[in-house]
Amino acid sequence: MPAMTPALIDPVRLKPLLGALAPRFDVDALAEGSSSSDLLLERAARGAGSGSVLVVDRQTAGRGRRGRQWQSSPAGSLTFSVLWRFDGGVERLAGLSLAVGVALARALSSLGVAGVRLKWPNDVLLDGRKLAGILVELSSERRGMVAVIGIGLNLSPPANVPDLDVPAAGLAGALPTLPERHLLLATILAELAPVLDAFSAEGFAALRDAWQALHAWQGEPVAVLRDGRVEMSGICRGADADGALLVETAAGLERCLSGDLSLRTR
Repeated sequence: MPAMTPALIDPVRLKPLLGALAPRFDVDALAEGSSSSDLLLERAARGAGSGSVLVVDRQTAGRGRRGRQWQSSPAGSLTFSVLWRFDGGVERLAGLSLAVGVALARALSSLGVAGVRLKWPNDVLLDGRKLAGILVELSSERRGMVAVIGIGLNLSPPANVPDLDVPAAGLAGALPTLPERHLLLATILAELAPVLDAFSAEGFAALRDAWQALHAWQGEPVAVLRDGRVEMSGICRGADADGALLVETAAGLERCLSGDLSLRTR
């Protein structure tokens, strides 16, 4: 007998799980759509408020870094985007994807998942395999910046996904039973709000120590690639206060800011 498709996220069921944070989020859910981030960017242009959340169970055009497709299905993943507004220019948002990673790691840890680590700039790892990805897309408006934060969390490892930096993992392999979907989303949002508040006030510097403590390859020999070619190699020293990757090379400490870099252990 085929497995039942999970029901859509119900904002009414979500509110009591969010508690005092419920007024800060406006959650909507779709059974299918192109991409939660694309759709939320359209809503942002029409004036959607900070804290808007869109869950899309089956994305037909979901994507990750470097244009990779992100597969999603209601039984196999939780895919959603969060809209957040920030004062100031784009330079204030350096390191935002790393900060979001800290929130995801804290949420998963609170649910009992052990061994969660972070990989620069936007991957959440479980025992060295990719459990979740983060993609931040920005647009400017008169009063500041709009960030749409796309999050894709594997409930089970996706099949037949080519060209991954690391193999995929699933949450089902880390827990005796999967958390109920509303609880899972509420737990993530509850950790995300204070992290985004801290980031808004002080930038990534406020979360740097927390990120360093979760960094998967701290002190490891790495090669940094651009378009498949090695750009530099050395010892990974984590991230700077602005979210730049730090690599200790033979020529000294180098900083990498470009978002299309890939990081692999040698």
